[in-house]
Amino acid sequence: MTIKIFVTGGTFDKEYDEISGKLFFKDTHLPEMLKLGRCGLKVDIKTLMMVDSLDMTDADREKILEECKKAREDKILIIHGTDTMVETARVLGKSIRDKTIVLTGAMIPYTFGSSDGLFNLGSSLAFVQTLPTGVYISMNGKYFRWDNVRKNKQKGRFEEINQTSCPST
Repeated sequence: MTIKIFVTGGTFDKEYDEISGKLFFKDTHLPEMLKLGRCGLKVDIKTLMMVDSLDMTDADREKILEECKKAREDKILIIHGTDTMVETARVLGKSIRDKTIVLTGAMIPYTFGSSDGLFNLGSSLAFVQTLPTGVYISMNGKYFRWDNVRKNKQKGRFEEINQTSCPST
C-alpha cells in the first residue's frame, strides 16, 4: 500500500528569514521529517503548491480536489495550513466518498524545533491507514470528521462542533 501525500504549504513548511523577520516558503520539509521519524511506510509525495492557507483560493481548493480524485491511491494525506484547513476539508468531504483523506498541519513551523508538526505527521500517517473512508482533520493526536470540526483560535486547537455526534480519539 502506498500513501499519497499532497503538500500545499502552511505553517508546517515555513522558514524564518532572520534579516526581514518574516516567515516564507522555500521547500517542503516532509522528506527530512519522514527520515527523522524513521518512517517505514511507502509514500509518494507531490507538492501541489506552497501557500499560506489564508492566501488559498477556491481555485487552489479545486486543484486539491481534482488531485485527490485522480490519485490511484485510496489513502491520502494532505499537509495544509491550519487557518483554512476546515474549508478545504469541507470541499473534499462533499465530493469524495471512496478514499480515506486526512488533512494535517502545524501551529509552529517545523524549523523552529518546538513544532507540533512531526507529531501531527506521525499521528496522521497512522490515522490515514486505519480510519474508514471519509475526510478527516488530524491535529495533536486527535482526528475529527470534516463536517464536525472547527479551529478554536482562542485556544489554539481543533475541536468538535457537536461533541455528541462524532467520537474523536
